[in-house]
Amino acid sequence: MANTPQARKRARQAETHRRRNASQRSRLRTAIKSVVTATESGDYDSAIAAYQAAVPIIDRAVTHGLIHQNKAARHKSRLNGHIKALKA
Repeated sequence: MANTPQARKRARQAETHRRRNASQRSRLRTAIKSVVTATESGDYDSAIAAYQAAVPIIDRAVTHGLIHQNKAARHKSRLNGHIKALKA
């Protein structure tokens, strides 16, 4: 348990940040999953729409320090590859 005022404040901040990060992480995973399900269903138009909605969410996760830039690039590249395979 935090004994000093500074430690109490850091504990409060850590809890606030944990909740915010969990929400953003959930939004990120949902966006990625929506693209994957759209590509698996075979609907090209909905896959494109889901991808275009997911890219800003992925980029925002990088900006907020939730994931690394390389991980975001890897996700976007793989999702785009799924869509290109669907078109072909």
